[in-house]
Amino acid sequence: MIKLEIIYEDENLVAINKPAGVDFDWALKERPELLVVHRLDKDTSGVILFAKKEKAQEYLRELFKTRRIQKSYKALVVGKMKDNSGKIELSIGRSKKTPLKRVAIGEKRGMIREAVTEYKVLKRFKDFTFVEALPKTGRTHQIRSHFSAIGHPVVCDKLYSGKRFICPAGLSRQFLHANSIELLLPEGTNIRLEADMPQDLERVLQEIPEYDNNNES
Repeated sequence: MIKLEIIYEDENLVAINKPAGVDFDWALKERPELLVVHRLDKDTSGVILFAKKEKAQEYLRELFKTRRIQKSYKALVVGKMKDNSGKIELSIGRSKKTPLKRVAIGEKRGMIREAVTEYKVLKRFKDFTFVEALPKTGRTHQIRSHFSAIGHPVVCDKLYSGKRFICPAGLSRQFLHANSIELLLPEGTNIRLEADMPQDLERVLQEIPEYDNNNES
């Protein structure tokens, strides 16, 4: 059993640093009293919230629904992104060809939902770009789908990389980490909860070659 790394806890909620490789609700095995509020993909690490009471669960879900929770992700994407910041506004639907995928480009089926992701470039490497992704909507696989759609898939993403699938420095899962969540607690206090970057992702950043301005052609 993976030990829970608790970032924050009060009478209403618990914030946990979810490791990669476990489902979003794995914490319920150790603490079955917790109530699910939102999800993270199995191979995405980082901060995830659970409620401790039904009233708190309703409150937190309403914050997500009305976009009053600010989430920040750290991602390494394939290729060198041109702009230092930007906004991806592409609706997302279930792929007609691959049911597990949610696509922003290509044939879609089912409900097509608005999706918005802002991003900032944190560092450029020789063949990759390290970014902060700020999703303004909460669609399934939103960040992975959006960056794939603009030609810069998340590194080592088996589902969305296509021909640009690459896993540098021995990485074995997608380079996507839920870095922080900022929200207003029920009693009125604003709080920012952060999850440290796991070792496998830190190692990649240390081992891949950096971008050299002097050799720019």
